[in-house]
Amino acid sequence: MRLLSLARRLYSARPIAFKHIIGYHYPSLFTAQPELRRHFSVAFRQPSVRHCSTIPPDLPFFSSGNSTSYEIINFDKCVDTLREKYHDGVNEFVGIAQKASDFGSGDEAILFLDECGVKPNQELVFLVIWELRDQWKLAYLLFKWGEKCKCLEENTWCLMIWILGNHSKFSTAWSLIRDLLQMSTDIQEAVLIMIDRYAAANNAGKAIQTFQILEKFSMSPDQRTLLTFLNILCKQGFIEEAEEFMLINKKLFPLEIDGFNIILNGWCNIVVDIFEAKRIWREMSKCCIEPNGTSYAHMISCFSKVRNLFDSLRLYDEMQKRGWVPGLEVYNALVYVLTCENCVKEALKIIDKVKHMGLRPDSSTYNLMICPLCESSKLDQARSILALMEEDNISPTIETYHAFLASASLEGTVEVLNTMRKAGVGPNGETFLLILDRFMKLKQPETALTIWLEMRQYEVVPESAHYSLLVGGLLECRLYSKARELYAEMKSNGIDDPGLRKFLEPTGPRGQGDVSNPEHTKKGKLVKHERHKVIRNEKHRR
Repeated sequence: MRLLSLARRLYSARPIAFKHIIGYHYPSLFTAQPELRRHFSVAFRQPSVRHCSTIPPDLPFFSSGNSTSYEIINFDKCVDTLREKYHDGVNEFVGIAQKASDFGSGDEAILFLDECGVKPNQELVFLVIWELRDQWKLAYLLFKWGEKCKCLEENTWCLMIWILGNHSKFSTAWSLIRDLLQMSTDIQEAVLIMIDRYAAANNAGKAIQTFQILEKFSMSPDQRTLLTFLNILCKQGFIEEAEEFMLINKKLFPLEIDGFNIILNGWCNIVVDIFEAKRIWREMSKCCIEPNGTSYAHMISCFSKVRNLFDSLRLYDEMQKRGWVPGLEVYNALVYVLTCENCVKEALKIIDKVKHMGLRPDSSTYNLMICPLCESSKLDQARSILALMEEDNISPTIETYHAFLASASLEGTVEVLNTMRKAGVGPNGETFLLILDRFMKLKQPETALTIWLEMRQYEVVPESAHYSLLVGGLLECRLYSKARELYAEMKSNGIDDPGLRKFLEPTGPRGQGDVSNPEHTKKGKLVKHERHKVIRNEKHRR
């Protein structure tokens, strides 16, 4: 109640900030059933303008809800379980498999694997195929060899289907599903993986068709299969399609709170669209479905991400009145929105309350305080939170250090990089991408080039994104000779960028580069002129 009083005071001090999101009245969301719809409409009035969040995608946000209950196979967990047991054997066998790719035919390659002296088993074949997941032909060769040796388990079949789907080899993946059918094996998990890969390939239509043909395989999808399907669509951004499918098929699959929570999670935590989240909340009212603790957690998460303190605290209070016990993800959301609204003391009190409740704050809890403080250039407060984090024996993560890098000078950046190396949490390629992007936006190319040289000392190999960012920034700063030098280095490393090629490579009939003459560019952007035309700028015209 004290937090809700704080929100009311903030609302009174800044009514305009809240007016476009919610009316001032805060009645109970649920009283008698006939009043259900009225309370929903009062609690979340539709704004006249659609407001979507602009949350940075790399912010270490909390995740709320239990959507993990409807996930497909997590291959990362399977690999982590087996990696320690077969670490040395896997690396050795991957090298042997690479040699098998030199043979002209698959039969010769499989014969070579038979004679390599390695005794296969189910776990080893699974791990080697995982290590070769970026080379689908070689992974498929190992799969056929494992099939010949009768060393394939169900997870290995699903892994191979997943790899083929990653490389858009769907026809080959379907042939494996037909093989499973002939073996009288349950193919439901394999079909769900196909749905996931179709959705990941931005083909929601194929994903929906694949779910609908489950009955052709004499498989009637149950409620859990439907929820897994909806979760797959939402995770890949097809939230509207998932909602439409759920509502159209409500006669076959009765509407339940779990289905609405999956859609709500999509709008609240994947897309972060508060307008659509409130619309789903009202749709639940129309269907006479009461929200549960997961529903409240999703909405509090969404309101906090758009930095709406008033509604976050009001729903938290309402959640407790309805008898739902908030989890750590709810408290993380409150910690974040309180810190964003300059209520650091109240955020620390939330953390103390979490400890007294027997919950243990994690790295995300403290990161959700450090990130907004660093964004606001309140580095002293951020460092004090970091000290509290270490006092609680919680090790800073790479996201923690990335937050400090977002507002550090050159000297501060080098200091943070050294601290990261000592702590054993980086830096990595993403770290330097963040640093280079920041200094280029500040129009400090010399500082960016200094960081580029430091990058080698931390054993980070530049990738395409690093080269493209730096070369493009140098062009915008009109440092053409240095841009050409780095572009030549980029090409010598086998990396190319078509967007940079048209600026830096000769294209004219006389072999002149597009940026050979600075007068042909304006603020680092190419200005095209027709042949035999005289180039005059505004000054010459006047």
